[in-house]
Amino acid sequence: MRKKELIEAVVERSGLKKKDVKPVVETMLAVLGEAIGDNRELNLPPMGRMKIRREKKLANGRMVVAKIRQTTPSERSEPSDATQLPDAPDY
Repeated sequence: MRKKELIEAVVERSGLKKKDVKPVVETMLAVLGEAIGDNRELNLPPMGRMKIRREKKLANGRMVVAKIRQTTPSERSEPSDATQLPDAPDY
């Protein structure tokens, strides 16, 4: 997926205007890029958890090898009956 496609997908899902979505997506990508550049672990559900495994300096930048773990739909936290709050009493 390219940046343009990501922006279009966010516009479609959110119902917001492209002029409002584009700066937010670009800023988010810049923040994520900085975090990866700092070798920080990312834990961003539902996207997943990302850990930098290794990196190699190149003439025009660097190559980063990362591991991304995503939960399967059955592993995602769905509220169970035990974790739901009881219904409020009718007065």
